[in-house]
Amino acid sequence: MNILVAVIAIIAIILLITGGISSSLSFLIWVGIVLLVIALIVFLLRFITGRKV
Repeated sequence: MNILVAVIAIIAIILLITGGISSSLSFLIWVGIVLLVIALIVFLLRFITGRKV
């Protein structure tokens, strides 16, 4: 699960950078933001509940 969250966060950052550089791919900014928020929520839930799954 840690690897999955890390992969989602890395993909989100790459999409944010790609969407910022190319104005024709501006939808990637929104996809990156959504993925980053999902990764953050999962990380916070795991941190708060203390699960090590």
